[in-house]
Amino acid sequence: MSTEKQVADHYTHGGLIAAIVAGLEKLGKTPQTVTIDDLAAVDEFHIGGRQASEDFLSRLGLTAASHVLDVGSGLGGPSRFTASRFGARVAGIDLTPEYVETGRELNRWLGLDARIDLQQASALAMPFADASFDAAYMMHVGMNIADKKALAAEVARVLKAGGPFGIYDVMRVGEGDLAFPVPWAASPETSALATPAAYRQALEAAGFRVTHERNRRAFALDFFEQMAARTAAEGPAPLGIHVLMGETRAEKVKNMLANVKDGIIAPVEMIGVLG
Repeated sequence: MSTEKQVADHYTHGGLIAAIVAGLEKLGKTPQTVTIDDLAAVDEFHIGGRQASEDFLSRLGLTAASHVLDVGSGLGGPSRFTASRFGARVAGIDLTPEYVETGRELNRWLGLDARIDLQQASALAMPFADASFDAAYMMHVGMNIADKKALAAEVARVLKAGGPFGIYDVMRVGEGDLAFPVPWAASPETSALATPAAYRQALEAAGFRVTHERNRRAFALDFFEQMAARTAAEGPAPLGIHVLMGETRAEKVKNMLANVKDGIIAPVEMIGVLG
């Protein structure tokens, strides 16, 4: 089995739409009345959720004239945020067919399907012409892609000169063995963590100039603390990233938090400008 197939299988849920509809019912919502903010808790599958998207994507200079690439788009939460907040057109690619199909359905619910195009594809061989996009980003994606230089080169191919490529990934920032499973991998075989230095080298080799880098460890610890407090007080929310992670969700979150606390990993923002 290829690594990409293993990664897609890891994220496959099997009944995502039904699970999301069930969560909406508990909120008193339906596909006809749901809002983008209702969905943020489940479709922003990265540390910090909507707040992280707001902080990170606002750094890319996006406008209504921008054509934006979402690399590893998942359920399309950041794509929908980008389209609604900035008015941009967005194309997203993801390995997991169920994520793509679910994301398309959520786009239809919100009336954003005309501005967002989600496709099943590999980030290492994207179905787009050279210089197709004004900007690109990925959020918690590179941890499943071992060849960071090939990834950066493929993004550079489809990005226009002068365009920013924003990365918000979990990166290795210290020594030590990781506790598994974590949200992006059940075992080390499909985990491709790299250091910020490795990301910078990959970006520079592809022709990017790194203009921004920020370690968000403190933000992550605060996010997990708040999530734990809400869960303790109210129980699991009707919609949340726990819906995506299946039966091992508690162990994945526990291990992720331990790895961050131990200083082994941290979410890091990085932006490179092409040319």
